Order: sequence, then C-alpha cells, then structure tokens
Amino acid sequence: MRKKIVAGNWKMNKTFQDAEDLVSTIADELDGVDTACEVVLCPPFPYLEMASDYADESGLQIAAQNVSEFEDGAYTGEVSASMLASIEIGYCIVGHSERRKYFGETNAQLATKVEKLLDHAIRPIFCIGELLEERNANNHFEVVKRQLDEGLFQLNKDEFKEVVIAYEPVWAIGTGVTATSAQAQEMHAFIRQQITGKYGKPVADQTTILYGGSCNAKNAAELFSNPDVDGGLIGGASLVAEDFIKIVKSF
Repeated sequence: MRKKIVAGNWKMNKTFQDAEDLVSTIADELDGVDTACEVVLCPPFPYLEMASDYADESGLQIAAQNVSEFEDGAYTGEVSASMLASIEIGYCIVGHSERRKYFGETNAQLATKVEKLLDHAIRPIFCIGELLEERNANNHFEVVKRQLDEGLFQLNKDEFKEVVIAYEPVWAIGTGVTATSAQAQEMHAFIRQQITGKYGKPVADQTTILYGGSCNAKNAAELFSNPDVDGGLIGGASLVAEDFIKIVKSF
C-alpha cells in the first residue's frame, strides 16, 4: 500500500517564535496519535534545524521548500542538498508553481535539483500543474505530461521510486478556489497512467501523489477519498495548527 502524506508548506511566513509555537503545538497534538498518514512540515530555511529537533521526538518529518541546483561554491544565498542532508532533512519541495512563476525555474533546472536531492538521500516532493488559461484551452494534460517528461522521467526506476508528486492546479493556489473532487481525481489518475507507461504499473501503484491547491479542513476528507489522491501539500491551512491537524485526521 502506498504511503499517505500530508505536508504543510509554510512558504515565507512566521517569525522564529511563531514558527516554534506552531511546530510544538502540532507535535504535541499528534504525539501518540496513530495517524493514517505521514506528517511533513515545510518551514522556511532558518527554522529547519529547530523544527527537526521537534520532529526527532514526535515522529514528524521535515522538508525544505527549495534547494539549489548547484552542489557547492560561490552561489550567494543558495542552499545545497548536501547542506540539507547534513541536518537530516528528509524531504524537499521542488518546482512549486511560485518558484516557477516568480523565479523562472525551468523543467531542466528542476530535473537537476531532483538529481541533487536523490544523490543525498532526500526525497523530492515534485510539483506539477497547469495555469488557468492552459486548463481553459484544454491543454492541462499536455502541460502536466511535459512537466513529468522533462522534470522527472530522466530518472531510472529505482530513483523514481523515491519521488513524491504534488499536483497543484496553479489556478487554485492561494485563490480559495479548489479543483473539484472529480477534477483532482481525473488528473491524479492521468499522472499515474503516465508513470505506468514509463516505469510500469507496480511503480505507479506505489507512487504517492498529493493534491495541492486550496485544500483545507473542510474539503480535505472529500479530496482524500479519491482512489488516486494520496494526501495533500497544504498551504495557508498549514499555518493554523487546529486546521492542519484536522486535515491530517481527514483520512
């Protein structure tokens, strides 16, 4: 049975004290609770080590929100996969739509980032998804297929098994608009079909595919009930402990 995951992407939010309060509250609330999913917190870079200290005691997993495409060197402001590995970070988001939009990240760059993470035994959470105009033009499947082909499908089968995919319709991120349950299931099934074509059904059946895009405490249970939706990459709702915990318990 493939792994279920709920990951909270805090983006560029919270002071250090606020972040510590949030992670400690989540850790306390979930301590000893037998959840049906793995819980991953994705705080900003300055808070990773603090969050990891709590995770060690609570069974939470910690993810970075980004990683450099370079191994090391004169790249001011960048954070490498080896640095993340040195503080035992288990996951890292790659290719979030905000990184693609605001920082111009390309599929080729993202493919390199994925490879750097895997070289250091960090699991990528690889984000894919279409713009509103691409969906309206009925090109959403083509867009997602290209993102898979150019960003992930260079991996061999064993490497790909370490990847988590997050489908995030860009038109539903931070807008309050959520893909319907049927829309989410349709795209997740399409993604799994593409994986089957590349790596075979056994690999596809074990690949965790998350939904990201205004998933919240009210709609999580319906979204997660779909057979190909294996959890969520949660944005705004992950900044409120009570809401995030409700989402974790939605399975």
